[in-house]
Amino acid sequence: MSKVRDLIIIGGAAAGVAAAIYAARRKLDFLIVSGDIGGEVLLSGEIENYPGILKTNGVDMTQRYTSQLDHYEVERELDTWVTDVQKKDNIVEVTAKKGEEIKTYQAKTVIITSGVKPRHLNVPGEDEFYQKGVTYCTVCDGPLFRNKTTATIGTGNSAIESALMMAEISVKHYILLKYEDFKGETIMADKLKAKENVEILPQAMTTKITGEKMVNGLDYTDKNGNTQHLDLQGIFVHIGMTPQSQFATHLDHDESGKFIINQLCSTNVPGIFAAGDVTNIPFQQIAIASGQGATAALAAIEYINKLSSE
Repeated sequence: MSKVRDLIIIGGAAAGVAAAIYAARRKLDFLIVSGDIGGEVLLSGEIENYPGILKTNGVDMTQRYTSQLDHYEVERELDTWVTDVQKKDNIVEVTAKKGEEIKTYQAKTVIITSGVKPRHLNVPGEDEFYQKGVTYCTVCDGPLFRNKTTATIGTGNSAIESALMMAEISVKHYILLKYEDFKGETIMADKLKAKENVEILPQAMTTKITGEKMVNGLDYTDKNGNTQHLDLQGIFVHIGMTPQSQFATHLDHDESGKFIINQLCSTNVPGIFAAGDVTNIPFQQIAIASGQGATAALAAIEYINKLSSE
């Protein structure tokens, strides 16, 4: 059985890294367990709304995270996916899978910052052509479609970021909106509307992705209810996120699966905290997730101190 640490942080994106920095500065014995560092931050394009940094992007921000973790010599168990979290007496046990190996970790407290994963369209052809023209990460895969005809599906900030990036390298780029207009930041949307090679399709609902060995187009229903077809080679899906909370369904959560927390990021189980986009706190922003991570770490430290005094 593994040793009992002070803290285990599940997840390595904004909230997890913030929690780790605070834990490291308090000299806690702790570990990050995560698939990677960066998480959904890595999927971000331009970032211009983070205090103290005028302009950056998801890749650069993730590199900053890694540098800070290295500076504090934070121990990480990466490429590792948590499958269960259970509290037994005053110890929280975390079960995870790394490759084919099942690993178990124990700690006095746990902070869950597992974040979210991309939501799928659930239309014919989507799974068949994943990584064959269909992708959920424009930052990762966008450069593969230079000088091609491409499309982004989505209405919010991540979709706008995707379309702005692809407008710079695509011959032609479409963006299919669920609604009549964008739901993201007005400044970003205005930038996109000014691009000459971008065509905005309002109230366009994708119904099928077509192709042979690779994607060659998509079908959609337009605002008048008519079926239309676009010839293209790349499709970037940005229609929202689903919380990665399936490993702890016994914790109180809302109808979407997000953990319900209080102002101290506490769940309904003492000693188990949650922070970031996996919680029911509104608005998914890097700055908000970072603040939650700091709050959760400080609350966890208070909890550990109380255990020690009992």
